[in-house]
This record gives sequence, C-alpha cells and structure tokens, in this order.
Amino acid sequence: MRTSRIGTTLLLPVMIADLAAATPEIIPGTTPLKVDSDLSTEMVTGIDRLAMKEIVISSTTRALFVDQGHWRSSFKRVLGLTDERVTPVSMAHVATTNKPSLIHETDTVTIHRVRWPILDGVNWEGLLIQPKVPPKARVILLPDAAVTPEQLLGLQPGFDEALDLTKSGCQILIPVLISRENHLSGYPPIGKATNVTHREWIFRQAFLLGRHPLGYEVQATLAATDWLAAESPKNIPIHLAGIGEGGRVALAAAALEDRMSKILVSGAFAPRKDAWREPLDRTFFDLLNGFDDAGVAARIAPRALIIGHAGAPIFEGAPEAKPGQRAAAAPGILGPIPERVVQAEAYRSFEMWRNLQWLTVLPTEYSLAETVAQSIPNTVAASPNLTSANTSHTDFATERQTRLILSLQDFTQKQIVTAERERDAYFWKPLKGLDLPAFEKRIAAEREYFWKSVIGRLPDPDVPMNPRTRLVRETETVAIYDVVLDVWDGVIAWGWLALPKNLDRTKHNPVVVCQHGLEGLPSDCFETDETTKAWRAYKAFALRLAEEGFVTFAPHNPYRGGDAFRVLQRKFNLTGRTLFSPIIGQHQRILEWLKTQPYVDPERIAFYGLSYGGKSAMRIPAVLTDYCLSICSGDFNEWVRKNVSLDMPMSYLYTHEYEIWEWNLGRTFNYAEMAALIAPRPFMVERGHDDGVGLDEWVNYEFAKVRRLYNKLGIGDRTTIEHFDGPHTIHGVGTFEFLHQHLDAPKSRVLTEPQPPPTGP
Repeated sequence: MRTSRIGTTLLLPVMIADLAAATPEIIPGTTPLKVDSDLSTEMVTGIDRLAMKEIVISSTTRALFVDQGHWRSSFKRVLGLTDERVTPVSMAHVATTNKPSLIHETDTVTIHRVRWPILDGVNWEGLLIQPKVPPKARVILLPDAAVTPEQLLGLQPGFDEALDLTKSGCQILIPVLISRENHLSGYPPIGKATNVTHREWIFRQAFLLGRHPLGYEVQATLAATDWLAAESPKNIPIHLAGIGEGGRVALAAAALEDRMSKILVSGAFAPRKDAWREPLDRTFFDLLNGFDDAGVAARIAPRALIIGHAGAPIFEGAPEAKPGQRAAAAPGILGPIPERVVQAEAYRSFEMWRNLQWLTVLPTEYSLAETVAQSIPNTVAASPNLTSANTSHTDFATERQTRLILSLQDFTQKQIVTAERERDAYFWKPLKGLDLPAFEKRIAAEREYFWKSVIGRLPDPDVPMNPRTRLVRETETVAIYDVVLDVWDGVIAWGWLALPKNLDRTKHNPVVVCQHGLEGLPSDCFETDETTKAWRAYKAFALRLAEEGFVTFAPHNPYRGGDAFRVLQRKFNLTGRTLFSPIIGQHQRILEWLKTQPYVDPERIAFYGLSYGGKSAMRIPAVLTDYCLSICSGDFNEWVRKNVSLDMPMSYLYTHEYEIWEWNLGRTFNYAEMAALIAPRPFMVERGHDDGVGLDEWVNYEFAKVRRLYNKLGIGDRTTIEHFDGPHTIHGVGTFEFLHQHLDAPKSRVLTEPQPPPTGP
C-alpha cells in the first residue's frame, strides 16, 4: 500500500470516490478551505511581506566584501560599468560658427562649453570654469538631474539657488546629467512617444543589457577624473562634489576611484531600502547587499567625505502624457530626506570604520552655497548682477541634452548585437560537439547560475504544505477544486485542480499545469462562455485537456493587480531577486504536492502557459526539472529586442509594464538559451501569425537556435513550433498532440463512460 507525506502528517492514501456519482467536497487527504477572502490579493500581499522582510534582512546584514578590489568589481557590476572607457581623454571646446564655446567671462575666470569622450560613440558635455591664475584645486561639480550647468551658475533661468563660483581659484568642471524631461522619450521613425523621463527612457533600454543611466554618468565622471589627473601637477588636489542626483553619482564614483581627496554629497545620502518608491531609474539589482549609501560611503574612507542636506530633488512623478505621448511612465517620487534619516545612514558608515574623523555631516540649516563652499572655497549665492540669463543658453542646453540622449540611445541599441555575440561566446560555443550526457552536465551548471544569479533564488519552501481544498465547479465529466498550499510563512500557492471523473485512479496519470497570463485567474483557463475575454484568450484549455483525460492544475501566478504586483519586481531587485523568485518557490511547492497524489505520475508533469504564462513557461521549467516538458504559447520571442529595441512597435519601451526588464538578461539568457536549459526535455512553441506580442520573423529567428540544438543532440523529435492563423490565444491543436505524444497518453485511452467506483484500499 502506497503512503505519502503531506506536510508533517503521514497519511494513508484515500482513493477518490466515484466522482460521477457523488463528487467529494474536498480532495481526500486535505482539510476544507474555508476562507472567503480574495486569494489573488492574499497571495500578492503575502509575497509583498516576504519582499519587505528580505529587504530588512539584507539591510541589517549587508555582506561587505573584505577585499576592496573584489568589492569594487562587484559594485561595477551593480552599476553596469561593463564597457571600457575611451583613453586617453581629451577635453574639447564646443563651438559653432555662430555660437562660441566661451559663454561667460569675469576678471577672474572664463566659462567654456566643453565635451570629452567616455565610450565608443558617446561624448559627454558640460561647462568648464577656468581660473586666470594657476588653480588651487581641480573640482568636478555634478548638479541635480533637473538643473543644467548654466542654471547652476545663474546663466539660465529656472533655478533659485544659483551659485557664484568665479572667485574660488579652482578649475571646475560641471557635467550635464540625464534630465527628467521627456520630450525625447520615443522614436519618431515609428511614431512612438511616451511620457517617461529621459532617465527612465535610458534605463528601459540599458537595464536588461547590464547597464544603467547612473552608470553612464559615473563613467563620464571617471573619464573627467582621468583628464583632470593628466592635467594636474601632483600637488594640486582633485575634489568631487555632487548635488541631488549628482550626489549619488559622486558617491559612487568616489568609491571606485582613489584620486579624489575630498568628496561632497548633498541632498542625496539616504538608506536605499525604500528605493522602490522612487523613480524607476533608481532601481539597481542587488543594491542592498553591501552597495547602499552607507556601504558605499565606507569604501571612501579614510578620505574626507562631507554630507549635506541642501539640494535634494523634488519629483512628484512623471507628468501626464501630452497628445501623441503614451502614458507609460512608472510611478515614483522624490522628496526631502529627513535629517534623522541622513544621520542614521551616516552613523552606519561610522560603525563600519569605527572612526569618526573622515566623515562630516553638515547642519541642516546650511544653504546650498554654504554646503558647496565646503568643497569649493568662496562659493556664494549668485548675484543678480552676475547672471546673464538668456534664451540662447536655454536653447543650447536643450540641444546638448538631445545630443546626450541620442548618443546613449544609439550606444545602448548597439549592445543588442554585442549581447548576442557575448551569449554566443559564453553559452553556445562551449556546447558545440557535446554528446547528450556531456550536454546535460554542462547545462546543469548553467541552470544553477540562471536560478541563483539571474532569477535570484530564495530559500526552498520551509513550512508544512497544509493543503486546503474545496469543490468549486463540476461538469458532467470533470470536477474542479480550489487548492491552497503554504509555501513560506504568510505566502501561499493557489490554483484549480481538475480531475476527470472517468480517470483511472488505480494508475499514475499525467498532469498538465496550465498557466494563465497577465491579470488572469485560474478560472480563466476553464471559462467556456465564448463572449468573454477569458475564453477568447484561453479557449478553456485546462478544461478541454481534463476532458481528454489529463489531470490539470491551473496555478495562480501573482502578476495581477497592476502596480500592486509590478512594484514587487523592484522590491525583490534590491536584494538580487526578481518576481519569479517567489513564483518558482510556489511551483516547487505545487510540484511537491502533486507528486504526493496517488493518481499522479510524478515523472509526467508538464507545463503549458499563455502570454505571461508563456513567459513563465520559459523560466520555471528552465529551473525546475520536475516539469517533464514545457509549452510556450503567445510569448516566445527574440526577447532582448522585444524588451529594448526602438524599432519594434510592440517593444516594452512603449508600455506601462515597467516590471518586465530583468537585470543583465540580454547578456546571459535570451529565450533560446532558456530553452536550452529545458533541454533535453521536450519543448514546444505555439505561435499565432497575428499575435501582436512579436513578429514571426523574430520568433522564428530565435526558435531556429532551439531547433539546431535539439537536432545536434539527436533529439530533434522533442521540439517543434506550430504556427496558426490567429491572434494571441491558445490554439490547442498541435500542442494537444504534443502533450499526448510526449506524456505517453494516447487519445485512445480517454474513456467516454465513467468508471465504476474503485474497490479495495
């Protein structure tokens, strides 16, 4: 007699009664599910609590690397500093026939527009204040993203705290930053425009490719440091000062570079555990594991670090979309940083070094001029008599921002091709010529890396399953149950289990896990009303498969509730994880429970998902090998282009699905690589010609790599793609045949009459 363990209780198997005669209200071996709450909301809320718990744990433990070189290498990855800077750095004046580089002159300084190269094809720009006597110090002063260099100096209207830096005796370089405007956030050749800020616009293109807008600004700062160091006699110090967003750049750059002897960070120093509330470009993967502000500041010691309060940016979220713009911006705000918060984060840096001499926190009453004067002597508020604000400076600032955004956009778009070459070298080249056993050994290591470093692995489920069930629906041939399982403390897995009433329960039977898409519910996979959106998408595929004799299970994945679930991605990213980290844990538990059921064959559990469920079909079976095959419907794509390409109208660059980008995925695992993680298990793609999530040409381009792999391994019969003349929907023809074939479930086995009640134990 077979026994099974459910949670911590050893149960004798109870054979299910004849469902055709009297359907049980619960599944034997479970307790009644009595909750009346919205299980979808309960799930998202529980996962949110888990994400916040992980943030707290990470914020208190903070794994700091002992070795400075190791830490810096890891921090560069967090910032996306993967590209070699241009060397040597030359500083050039920016002038045209009718616009000289010189924009202001006093008896002590000249102020020129300048530019310098940082990356291949990317030049950075700013203003250079050149004293007319040998400089006392050389300074890089980074303004906030909402303030142009001209505004900072009072040469352009729009900034109330403009500074007079003409009497400092220092050479001062003021770089431009990527702004929070949005007039360039789109792609005119295909008629696309959005309301996302320029910072978010570059973030959307860069993040999946392992790069970041702040990383680009750090590169510009380090390149400028290279130039200053080459220009400077060794006895002239280099200082670095940043305000607002510029303060965040200054903090990061100083931690990576020893040549700055004094660093000022104002209006920017704070804990990063709430970064998920801020604009999307404040998202960093694994930030809280030693790379928050306190951890970064500790790496500047023992050099002098001054922390001020003035200049904190105020940002109330992206403006409403203008006519012609799509409302795609992610939520996020910025505001003043409370003094107690700044001091608490600074004290954590003190604790790391046990030395209070290197770090100074200025009083909150210091003005911006008084704050900047700590790094640049004789700084005062700009006098109205000094300024020469005019529209020509405004026009030039707009032209400069345009050059910057377009160059970063072009550079990032080129990385789509570069990333494919990286994947070829890292992933595919080592697989060439391997036989099947050698392939499986190699791919097991890649699978582990994908789970741990790309998806982000959470601890395995660690509480008893405590299965609760209730009958929710039945047809003449199928009984459908709610199933709720505990995964972690406060986190549940939930789905609908469909049992054919004519199922031979004396044998182990195959299972198909049927995964819904974005904003879906388990019930959508069973909807038979042809007037509904759910039926048009899913065609009741979980019910139809059950009617063909399969056990089916339709889990609820927590991508439902708009911003309530989208922000989970940002929260998990802070600790080096993603939305799929808890989802995979839920599926670990679902598989564990399914395999305890006496009528389930644990070796024949398949996965079949549509849309976001197809996104799941690429990631979950790639990690969990207990899924014996996977079918991706309505999602398989050249995923990198789908995420970041400007010229694909269906690109996520133009949608509100701001959780979609996964850190550095483009340089590690596109969909063909994920399919390779599923191999040698059977894998299939279901593709409608009119499915707007992609283009046939790109889908076929990516699938060709999968076909080649399976053929080279001698298992070409285990993969296929079915094209059908239809939209974004379950087709359920070739895929059903694929399931019958590879689950060894011939259609002839399906019984048309209910079986007699089982006898015996």
